[in-house]
Parts: sequence; structure tokens; C-alpha cells
Amino acid sequence: MSQGAKSETPDEPAAAGYVIEDAWRKLATTTPARIALGRAGTGLPTREVLRFALAHAQARDAVHTPFDSARMAQEIGALGFEIVEIASAAPARDAYLRRPDLGRRLSDASRALLSERAGGEVDLAIVVADGLSSTAIHAQAVPFLTAFKARMVEAGWSHAPIAIAAQARVALGDEVGELLKARAVVVLIGERPGLSSPDSLGLYLTFAPHVGLSDAQRNCISNVRGEGLSHDHAAFKLAWLIKEAMARRLTGVTLKDESDLLLVGGQPPALRLSAG
Repeated sequence: MSQGAKSETPDEPAAAGYVIEDAWRKLATTTPARIALGRAGTGLPTREVLRFALAHAQARDAVHTPFDSARMAQEIGALGFEIVEIASAAPARDAYLRRPDLGRRLSDASRALLSERAGGEVDLAIVVADGLSSTAIHAQAVPFLTAFKARMVEAGWSHAPIAIAAQARVALGDEVGELLKARAVVVLIGERPGLSSPDSLGLYLTFAPHVGLSDAQRNCISNVRGEGLSHDHAAFKLAWLIKEAMARRLTGVTLKDESDLLLVGGQPPALRLSAG
């Protein structure tokens, strides 16, 4: 055997001896970020190249997987919510991706439908929107709404039928909230997938919604998923922001999230509702 060659055993492939591990490798156990990847010669180890390719494919799938609005309507309806299915002005996914402006306004049919469904003034309108990751909505919307429903009941907020929106951007909620006569609108939306988070849910809160608002007038809670912010914690944060928004009559850059001051041992305080 020549000098420097590695013996091959069933537990240690010969190629493994040629991968130089990064000295900071143990830091990688604390974050999903791509750090301390090591190297093989002048390139990345094969395992890291394959992991990157998988993550990239998962991100693309999250963007292009068709939104199953019928499934969402059934599952969210099973939680006891009234449902209305709507769509943006984007006629198809390719148009939605090329024309963000179309995703920010309702189709004519959806605008007419919401006008018919509007009743008296309500505290909240809730929009469940596919956004840039239908994968996130399919995985996170029902668990989050399960947790948030308890917070709504505790606070006594009235709400309009939940709008399930296809090909939607965040600003679509402004028009929905205005048509449904809501004091505030909450948009649950699939966030732009990253290379470690293809299933991240974002929550956007806007007080006094109406067409023409800017993102500076919203509050955002992001990274709601198993590996990020838990559904229970996100529901608590959102409820805190809504209470403050109603009291101060505003949302956005002037409303800072200070809900963490109320955490008990790093966890949200328990609901005050009785078990019954």
C-alpha cells in the first residue's frame, strides 16, 4: 500500500479519508445555515453538493407546487370557521411570478363575492394565501389557526369568514379587509423559500386595511414552522400585536413587538380560558 493511502472498511469508505473537515464543524449543529462544510480538494465534499441540490429542489417545489385550496377549505372548515374561496387577478402561476402587482389585487369575481358576503363591521379578517410557498400553507396553516382560534376566543374578537386566496401577495389582504369591513386584517402566507426553509409561514397584521397601504404599515411575524417559531408562540405574538393595534389604532413601524416581556420560562403564558 502506497504511503498516505487509506484502508477501506465497511464503515469507512475510501473516499472519506480525502475530505478535510472544517475546524468549526460543531458550530453547524447550532444552525441550519451552510457553515463549516469542509472541502474535498478545491471543492465541496460530495455530501454537501448533494444536500445543496436537494434544498434547491425543495425550494423550487415550494414555489411551483399547486395550491390545494379545496383541501385547505375542508381542513380549515373542520376547525369551525366559515370559509370563502377567492383569487387574485393573476390568471395563472407564471403570471403571478412575473407580475407581483396582479397578486396584490382581487379578481373581479372575487371582489364581487366578498362584497356579497360582507356583513357588519368585524374585528378581524383572516386571509390564508399561498404566496411563494404553497408547501408552507399546506403544512402550517391548520396547526397555526388551531392555536390562534383559542387566542381569538379568549380575546372575544369577532371575525369575517376566512378567505382562502390563490395566487396572492400580502397586500391582497388590504382589499379583502376593506371589503369585509374589518378593523384589522391578518394574512397567513407562504414565505419565499430559503435553502433551509421551504415551508415557512409568515403572518402579516394591518390595522384599518384599505387599498394603497405600504408594507411600513404592517407588522410581520416570520419563520412559523417546526424548526422555527412554534404555532403556539406565533399565535401568542399575533394576539398581543392585535390587542395593541386595537388600543393604539395603528400597526407598522410605530408598533414594536414587546410580547417577549410576558414570556414565562421562555414560553407564552397559558390561556385564561377554562378547560370547558
